[in-house]
Amino acid sequence: MNSSFHSDQTVVADQTLLSDQQWHTRVDPHHRASSLSDIILGGQDGLVNVLGVILGVAAATADVRIVLAAGFAAMFAESVSMAAVAYTSTQADRALYQSEKAREYRHIQRVPALEREEIRQIYYDKGFRGELLEQIVKTITRDSHVWVDVMMAEELKLAPIKKYGAVRAALIVGVAALVGSFIPLVPFLLLPVSSAIWVSLIVSVLTLFAVGAYKARVTIGRPFRSGLEIAVIGIASALVGYAVGLLFRAPTVP
Repeated sequence: MNSSFHSDQTVVADQTLLSDQQWHTRVDPHHRASSLSDIILGGQDGLVNVLGVILGVAAATADVRIVLAAGFAAMFAESVSMAAVAYTSTQADRALYQSEKAREYRHIQRVPALEREEIRQIYYDKGFRGELLEQIVKTITRDSHVWVDVMMAEELKLAPIKKYGAVRAALIVGVAALVGSFIPLVPFLLLPVSSAIWVSLIVSVLTLFAVGAYKARVTIGRPFRSGLEIAVIGIASALVGYAVGLLFRAPTVP
């Protein structure tokens, strides 16, 4: 009887664990923050910048070849520029992490008592007390690599960046910028300039709104509000280019 009861409990526990794992990995999975931010950064920046350029040029001239030339030039220049910025900024972050890590190694060698007290204070603030706290401090400070890793994460709030992290960030941002930049150009490949202006603007607004809504769904916030926010900011920036183009509008030849 007891054996059957315990067996049933084990089956229920296994089913509950399996259900929890499915919810954790499929319904509410973790997302890579760096990738998401890189995609949004590249895509939004590329779309808004190229939209501003082609709206400005389209406001100044009705020649679709000039509009497309300006748009494609801006698209490729923007993509390369954004990729370069992502690469250099990630490299700078990695260099900062390595520098601070080397400094922490020097500190635990030169002033170990002070560094040990910092570990104690970190876990004291987390609610640990007495013998358990001392055991945590002893366990962490027993290994210099663990000690430094804890100090980097808990005291300095710095996360390690992989060796090829800068290349990865550059590729993600560059490709996202390329894709985002191409979106407002598509209408000008298919329609007259006067019609393409409005279609490009509408498509860009919808795209920016979708990006903002998606960002809110995978992070936190209200999808509609987030989408509207990104769309308004992006279009306001692009309309500045249109306004500048109107100032240089080519006169109509009779």
